Amino acid sequence: MIWTRLSLFILSNRRLLLAFILLATVFMGYKAAQVKLSYEFAKILPTTDPDYATYEAFKARFGEDGNVMVIGAETDSMYRLGYYRNWQALNKQIKAIDGIRDVVSNAGLYTITLNDSTDKFQFQPLVKKPLESQAEADSLKATIGRLPFYQGLVTDSSGRAHLMAVSFDQKKLNTRGRIATVRQIEALVDAFGKQHNTVMHLSGLPYIRTEFTAKVSNEMILFIGLAFAVTALILLFFFRSLSVVGIAMAVVMVGVIWAVGYIVLFGYTITILSGLIPPLIIVIGVPNAIFLLNRYHDELNKAGHSKEEALAIATAKVGETTFFANVTTSIGFFVFYFTNSPLLLEFGLVSCLGIMSTYATSLILIPILFSYMPVPSEKQRGHLDSPLLNRFLSWVDQLVHKRRVAIYTFVGVCAVAGLIGMSLIKAVGYVVDDLPKNDPIYTDLKYFEKAYHGVLPFEVSIDAGRPGRVLTPQTLTKIRLLQREFAQHPEFARPLSVVEAVKFFYQAYRGGEPRYYILPPALEMAKLQRYTGQMGSGTSRKGSVSLAAYVDSTRQFTRVSFQVADVGTARLRELIDMLQPRADSLFNFDRESGTFVPAADRYVVKLTGNSVVFTRGNEYLLRNLAESTLLAIVLVSVILIILLRDIRLSLIAILPSVVPLLVTAGLMGYFGINLKPSTILIFSIAFGLSSDGTIYFVTKYRDELRHGADVAEAVSRTIRQTGVSMVYTAFILFAGFAIFTASTFQGTVSLGILVSITLLMGMTSNLVLLPAFLMTMYERRRNKVAA
Repeated sequence: MIWTRLSLFILSNRRLLLAFILLATVFMGYKAAQVKLSYEFAKILPTTDPDYATYEAFKARFGEDGNVMVIGAETDSMYRLGYYRNWQALNKQIKAIDGIRDVVSNAGLYTITLNDSTDKFQFQPLVKKPLESQAEADSLKATIGRLPFYQGLVTDSSGRAHLMAVSFDQKKLNTRGRIATVRQIEALVDAFGKQHNTVMHLSGLPYIRTEFTAKVSNEMILFIGLAFAVTALILLFFFRSLSVVGIAMAVVMVGVIWAVGYIVLFGYTITILSGLIPPLIIVIGVPNAIFLLNRYHDELNKAGHSKEEALAIATAKVGETTFFANVTTSIGFFVFYFTNSPLLLEFGLVSCLGIMSTYATSLILIPILFSYMPVPSEKQRGHLDSPLLNRFLSWVDQLVHKRRVAIYTFVGVCAVAGLIGMSLIKAVGYVVDDLPKNDPIYTDLKYFEKAYHGVLPFEVSIDAGRPGRVLTPQTLTKIRLLQREFAQHPEFARPLSVVEAVKFFYQAYRGGEPRYYILPPALEMAKLQRYTGQMGSGTSRKGSVSLAAYVDSTRQFTRVSFQVADVGTARLRELIDMLQPRADSLFNFDRESGTFVPAADRYVVKLTGNSVVFTRGNEYLLRNLAESTLLAIVLVSVILIILLRDIRLSLIAILPSVVPLLVTAGLMGYFGINLKPSTILIFSIAFGLSSDGTIYFVTKYRDELRHGADVAEAVSRTIRQTGVSMVYTAFILFAGFAIFTASTFQGTVSLGILVSITLLMGMTSNLVLLPAFLMTMYERRRNKVAA
């Protein structure tokens, strides 16, 4: 038998195998030390997705849309001389930080004037030197009030909320240096707030991403520590041996090192998902040690077996069982590889390899290391004879043999309740909904949504079809109509676009009167055309008058930039579905003829930006949920067919792992836990782990049948013997996943709670429902033969 030969090979080549694993672990540890955090937003969409391609083309043309961090202060004292001068100093200090491209606030705005002598527009700062009197501050306030271009950008409609927009250099935005830059800004802002007793608010994607990255880094270390401590304590409670705990945890940590090494070898970085892999490897890897040690102790308890014989038998018998169990666990993760989502692909591949390499190192190291250890004492092996555990397993055995109708009735009720609850699940994701409602990131984002409608980028990319067409009156009028369409939806802040810049120029052209902040009539636009060459010059600031960031050099492509509230993917999808066709008709439908313009004369208008890609990514994951879970079920069913060599029985055996998923889905619906990227993992992972119990039970059951036991006797022996390890494993996995409730991310908390509950239900289902199915099948076949 292959597993017997493998166990003898392991014990006969102990030094060679130890040296190999040691060298491999040193190499993987060297690689693991080079692991880096991801400083980019999670890449969910595959690179072949049309929305992803549109967004990448947009960024290539106009740059990153999510590069602005916003600072907010709500005060009536802004234009008091001392307050304003310190605000101006804060503006200057932040702008001097390495990695900051520009800072825009009421302390650094520009206006436009028409120089009659040169017949050219001139861009002049509103504040050329530090203010010296309150009269100057009052005059500045009045001047800004006469410039509609800045209303809703640097101040809200009430005049109490003031905003400072900090633009990051593209080269530093997605690097480690962003963290230090954000921390410097935070320190300056906090000092300003304390100096003036003002509550300061921080938001914008650079800030949100930085805080998320810091939390991921801190939580990965926290979870590794918690997973190590929790599993070690449970092992100590079960085995009452420090040497067992020490060896088991050392073996599992080898698996962790290898898993992190894989991340580096594949060129990946630590994301919010891959940060969960090390603690998952600890939690999932420990059951390998439990099954090996339990079988080892069980063989020692049998008369006549030496330490070497017991280790060889345990390695051969458990090696096969744990191999298939780890394969099914890996399947629960590896199915994410087929989603083509970079985020899930990386998580699935590394998790799968980490689980299987942890299995391999456990199978090799545990028998080798225990071969050098003294034979465990009877006291250390006494955990197999726990009176409480044995009474529980005896009760389960009686239940399976005598109360199967009650079992099926209870399971049926649970399944129906799960299906009803599953119908209540909502598929909604938010950018920051994984954070508690009292987290500063969340509360500050809501502050900016209240004052400015939102800070998340939402872009409209416009291809005018031919060079020079963007600045024609026809195109500008269409853009103005598009902006009016968006203005009907309160989720959007006021836009920045070429139209707003032209309106600003026209106001300057007409002497600066606010009432001329309009898109000029056709004749006036013709007069203004001779100045449009200057519109591409000037500053490149957010809220400034330069067209460089909004029109490409050929004047064929332009953008309309909105900020949107974090209203959730469901509402954003409604808005996208509503606005995309409306935009198409505004640009390409001829009202006079009642038909669309010829293809050669059409505009290409696409809604894009971070918010659109985030929404599309959420929908993509949801569509792949059913596929990945179904694929996991099919693959595990194939493994069961290989083990049982009975298709009908194998399909029945898969049900005990499916029922817990229905109950979990029901709980999500009843408790209002939405489907989103963080919770979508629950089903495949939980199924892969729950099916471990099915594999443990089926392989032992099959082994008992091979040794001549009838079905009833085989079921009883399997419950009483394998049940011990299954209960141990269930407690380890339950406690291991429960550590994720310590996360600050609500999705991770939900993942921990729901997977823990599912695994307990899975253990119970495999100990009770699975043997009940086997008994029912056996009795039906026996009755059919007798008839």
